[in-house]
Amino acid sequence: MMFSGIYMNRLGDPDEVASAILFLASEHSGFIAGVGLHVVGGMLAK
Repeated sequence: MMFSGIYMNRLGDPDEVASAILFLASEHSGFIAGVGLHVVGGMLAK
């Protein structure tokens, strides 16, 4: 299966990625520093 390595079995929508970007650009992320936000649908979860 093409998406077997992705926990959610689908590709992310552009809106989902955009939401993460907008969050990081907003004042709500003001206390976040030095963190990588992986928007990969659980692909890194084991």
